[in-house]
Amino acid sequence: MKNFFYIATWMAVAFVLILNVGNPGYILAEETYELLPDAGKKCPIGEDYYFIYSFDKKPQLGTIILKVELFDKAGQRVTDLKIIGDSGMPSMKGHHDSGDVEFKLNKKGDYLLPVNIVMPGDWEVKLKFLKGEAIIYRGSIRFDI
Repeated sequence: MKNFFYIATWMAVAFVLILNVGNPGYILAEETYELLPDAGKKCPIGEDYYFIYSFDKKPQLGTIILKVELFDKAGQRVTDLKIIGDSGMPSMKGHHDSGDVEFKLNKKGDYLLPVNIVMPGDWEVKLKFLKGEAIIYRGSIRFDI
């Protein structure tokens, strides 16, 4: 009887693992993002960087541009990080998500990302800051339309 329970337990574990092969996110922990303050405020990235974000206009239906200005600890503008954004509606996960999109640099050194707001509701832009291939910071901007 003892062997039966031992075998049944291992079969149950194997069954759960087989079911989750196509869905590794179920097993892995979800990435955590720091909720960012309002636009125009300093947002520290560790001890070496900080950034300030803004929108080209008040978020509304249509396309808005998210601008990120990146600074080193001395307050000098820098462009040595890669920034990736992912916009969507948390309440409708997967329906209006942009997926990961790399910010573009303009001549002034601003990082720019178009965000398409397709309907009223709650919106979020998740930011990932990368140094080389390593993610050094994750932040989240939330707003309502």
